Amino acid sequence: MANANQVALGRSNLSTGTGYGGATDKYALYLKLFSGEMFKGFQHETIARDLVTKRTLKNGKSLQFIYTGRMTSDFHTPGTPILGNSDKAPPVAEKTIVMDDLLISSAFVYDLDETLAHYELRGEISKKIGYALAEKYDRLIFRSITRGARADSPVSATSFVEPGGTQIRVGATTNDSDAYNAGNLVNAFYDAAAAMDEKGVSSDGRCAVLNPRQYYALIQDIGSNGLVNRDVQGTALQGGGGVIEIAGIHIYKSMNIPFLGKYGVAYGGTTGETSPGKLGSFIGPTPENANATGGVNNDYGTNTELGAKSCGLIFQKEAAGVVEAIGPQVQVTNGDVSVIYQGDVILGRMAMGADYLNPAAAVELYVGASAPSAF
Repeated sequence: MANANQVALGRSNLSTGTGYGGATDKYALYLKLFSGEMFKGFQHETIARDLVTKRTLKNGKSLQFIYTGRMTSDFHTPGTPILGNSDKAPPVAEKTIVMDDLLISSAFVYDLDETLAHYELRGEISKKIGYALAEKYDRLIFRSITRGARADSPVSATSFVEPGGTQIRVGATTNDSDAYNAGNLVNAFYDAAAAMDEKGVSSDGRCAVLNPRQYYALIQDIGSNGLVNRDVQGTALQGGGGVIEIAGIHIYKSMNIPFLGKYGVAYGGTTGETSPGKLGSFIGPTPENANATGGVNNDYGTNTELGAKSCGLIFQKEAAGVVEAIGPQVQVTNGDVSVIYQGDVILGRMAMGADYLNPAAAVELYVGASAPSAF
């Protein structure tokens, strides 16, 4: 809760503990409550924040990350000067992550509605604001990792080209159902681990993010492949919090990964999966275009560029970076504003930007005969 900033909008005197009209300032208490609920909701929903490289931006509008390529070694000839490599190794490249525009989620709470409600309305709304921010946050990071898995390394000096990203086919048919097959997924995990080993990616911080149905398919398969520590109890196993491990890769589940042309899940067609029905408006939406337009200053790709064959991500924390100038924060109107509108606006906001860093640390799983194209 201490990480959630609180800001009040309107006329108040926090130093004396009184607000507009001399009334006791209830807004300081409101802010603590709303901020705590919002931040709890954000932390509950986001998983990407702790799985990638995160930096805080204090000044400026962008942050640079440096890539340093590998070097060679050789034996010294006595009497010859040591002046560094004549080929100017190690090669260096730079990645700049800029801040996107302010990411917000807000709701107006009418005083009368709150008075007549039989439940605590503002805290519940604050929590849902946290969910909304976390959803967008994770989606942008997962799109960045997807882009990195399809990219070449930015270190491309002659004779010093570094490895790029990896794309691994799940299954051998052209059916989307391959993405849900536990055996296919296990094979893909071992292929991914081998590829990262070969490309010199650290084994520390390796993880995978699958959709819930893939995750539960793996749980059902643990009896034959021993994927999980036998001491783990049922609730931890079902939670999707990185308990299951294949080839040293901790597995998480999320509805925010690009998956067969949707976010999180796809039904029908050749998936072999049947919709549970009554999905509402938010289950399995089509990814929006997010290619440096509409407040987006980094390139997260378009829906067409993401394609309809991606079905999971395996990565190490260096695969992507996220820069935060403003962490999850709550603002609430009060004073004159509340009197005029007979209610308050609860606003959650944050300022962030993300992009891939080391493509070699990113692996995209896909189905079908052809790997999705780079963008």
